[in-house]
Amino acid sequence: MIRRLKTAMSAEARSEDDAKVRAIVETTLAEIEAQGDAKVRELSVKFDRLDRETYRLTDAEIQQAMSEVSERDLADIKFAQTQIRNFAQHQRDSMLDVEVETMPGVILGHKHIPVNSVGCYVPGGKFPMVASAHMSVLTAKVAGVKRIIASAPPYQGKPHPAIVTAMHLAGADEIYVLGGMQAVGAMALGTETIDPVDMLVGPGNAFVAEAKRQLYGRVGIDLFAGPTETMIIADETVDGELCATDLLGQAEHGYNSPAVLLTNSEKLANDTMSEIERLLKILPTAETAGKSWEDYGEVIVCDTYEEMLEQADFYASEHVQVMTDRDDWFLENMTSYGALFLGPRTNVSYGDKVIGTNHTLPTKKAGRYTGGLWVGKFIKTHTYQKVTTDEASALVGEYCSRLCALEHFAGHGEQANIRVRRYGGKDVPYAGAAE
Repeated sequence: MIRRLKTAMSAEARSEDDAKVRAIVETTLAEIEAQGDAKVRELSVKFDRLDRETYRLTDAEIQQAMSEVSERDLADIKFAQTQIRNFAQHQRDSMLDVEVETMPGVILGHKHIPVNSVGCYVPGGKFPMVASAHMSVLTAKVAGVKRIIASAPPYQGKPHPAIVTAMHLAGADEIYVLGGMQAVGAMALGTETIDPVDMLVGPGNAFVAEAKRQLYGRVGIDLFAGPTETMIIADETVDGELCATDLLGQAEHGYNSPAVLLTNSEKLANDTMSEIERLLKILPTAETAGKSWEDYGEVIVCDTYEEMLEQADFYASEHVQVMTDRDDWFLENMTSYGALFLGPRTNVSYGDKVIGTNHTLPTKKAGRYTGGLWVGKFIKTHTYQKVTTDEASALVGEYCSRLCALEHFAGHGEQANIRVRRYGGKDVPYAGAAE
């Protein structure tokens, strides 16, 4: 039996907020497309209080920003990028081109081809998310993308030195100091001074996420992203303080970040809720984390591990931290999630910042049908075929001709028939001829 000791805001209330965001974004993107740089500047002045002749950083500005980063911070950024680059390269190396002779004279294959241009958005208004530069720019670079542009909002009135440094070291070809809808709109749609890209990636607030959703089709995107989500699956092998710390550690992302405890221990559930109340009195980001917990926090108690597994796959949370006496059992059996964090020695923050896996992950149950950002997202798999003998062309042509007739595609059928006549020496009637 499943018992819910704490529930979240209703889906109806959440959808009202989503509708307001959709309308604002639709209007704004249309204005960016129509007015170009002028609208981008207007929005930048309005939301970021930044007015520049051009929002692209010069080489001198990039070097100036990098000079403002301490040696310790620079070393930490380089360490994180080494881990992320290493894992991304292993992923890329696993993606092999294929060419196989499926029957005598018929060769089929596929090639992995990187996207030509990508726009990477890095959030940086409230929290300067330096790690997002590694996750998007660096991963695109390892994938082999030819042109990578990156954009982040100003922080306290100017480009954030650490974000600019991370973008540059990761391999960005162009760096812009633009935030929000104006950044993703300009990168996707193009302006007089910004050439459009083929793909948009990177997390952002509700307006950035909605802008990417509306631009999808015009450009590719990494995934449909909502607010950060975290789920902890735990039993009495861990304590309430650890669970509370890890829940609030992700709830501080925003005022609407779901955080769910899934356990088979009512004692652990109550201990965790008590610890959350205690920590909210001392956590510097308690205002944000507390609001998320109040409106979007949940505590679910199950009787069995099987019930916990069923609930976990139903939620398909972005981050799932498993701290039980059978962590590998969940790894083997879970099917829907963004990323798993197994055992008390790891946590979501490691994945967010430094350990090497990518932190751009599916939300809003998208883990049911997609994984997160990785080098493969920047690579298109294209097939090709080659027929090298007359006999093979004629043989395949005969099958193709009959299958085209089955579907009443005369033109398709004649593509096959002409080759049967030329390469097989058979007098096949024109596909459109009356029988």
